[in-house]
This record gives sequence, C-alpha cells and structure tokens, in this order.
Amino acid sequence: MAAIDRKAFEKMDYALCVLCAAAGGAYHGCIINSLHQAASSYPAKFTVTVNRDHETCKAIQAAGSFAVTLLSADCPAEIINTFGYRSGRVTDKFAGVNFKTDDAGNPYLMDHAAARISCKVVDQLIIGSYILFVGEATEAETRNQDSVLTLKAYTARGKATPPTATVYRTMEGGGFRCTICGYVHESETLPPDFICPICRAAADKFVKQG
Repeated sequence: MAAIDRKAFEKMDYALCVLCAAAGGAYHGCIINSLHQAASSYPAKFTVTVNRDHETCKAIQAAGSFAVTLLSADCPAEIINTFGYRSGRVTDKFAGVNFKTDDAGNPYLMDHAAARISCKVVDQLIIGSYILFVGEATEAETRNQDSVLTLKAYTARGKATPPTATVYRTMEGGGFRCTICGYVHESETLPPDFICPICRAAADKFVKQG
C-alpha cells in the first residue's frame, strides 16, 4: 500500500471566508477555507464544508441557504478571532460588526470584504463529522479590488490556523482536538474535567492527535 505523506496536504492554499446563515431569529457565522466553485454552469454552483456540530451548519440546514464573505488581504485579526475562535453558543459574533443581509436574510460582512456570494442549498453530503453543501448562486457582488486573504498569507503573519477551518494541520508532539469547534489543546494529557475554551465542550468531545 502506498504511503501517505500528510505534509503534502499543506502545499495547498485556500481563501479565508466567513460563512453565514440566519435561522431561528439569530445570525450565525464561522470562518471557513472550504469555498470552491464546483461547476461553471449558469447559475454557478459552489460547495462549502462545515462541521456538523457548528451552529452555522445547523442554521444553513434550517435556512436552506447561506452567504459567504471572501475576506480581503488586509482583514484584521479581530475578525478572524471573532468568527474563527469563538462559539455562537456563548457570544454574539455580530455585535459591533458592520454587516448587511441578502434577499434570503443571511448576513454578510461589509468591512474588509473582497466579495460576497449568496447561495441556495441544492444538495448536501455527509462526510464524517462534516457536511458538504452544494449551493446555487443567487447573489454575488465585488466589494473592493483587493485580493482575497489566503490561509498561507494569514499564517505568514505568525497566526495559527483558525479552528473552524477544515484543513489538515500537522501536530508536533501530539495533542487533543475538539470535535465540536476544532480547537487543539497541545498537551500529552487531557484532564477529565477539561472544558474547551472556545465552545465549552466537555473532555469527552476531544480526540487524540498524532
């Protein structure tokens, strides 16, 4: 059987985006790196992948649609921290954020946004702990002429990969990953009473890495 060098995955780069949906009278959003155009048909179709346990995923399923903001290269760390490291279960991510809503009622960011795309869900596929949504574009707008912030450009600033990003991240020396939000606790042991600092998940929601 051929060997798999997981470092090969890290050669790929991805656009960092904020995936949003509105459901139950609330707005939900998280950082993703999984937006891809799936077909050049008209209307264009896009795919996004998000953790099944995230509130944003549940909101997309309820709304049947979503909005994606492609972040500009100059996007500050504050926006990444808000949507990539915090849980909507414990904080209002949109407090103090400049945003508007599309025709379906889903929010999209106004500041540090290179473009935005809204889609209606036309198909979905469960992939382990993730759901891949296939969306048909209903709205699209270029917000500015800046290039899009990529994962490599962001980590080149000395920043860690946002936990909600779906990329594979190598771990040196082991660690434990939260299956709810993706937070990684870099330690050889995990106390039984440990609580995830991002989404407040219990220790039994963590899996050993490495």
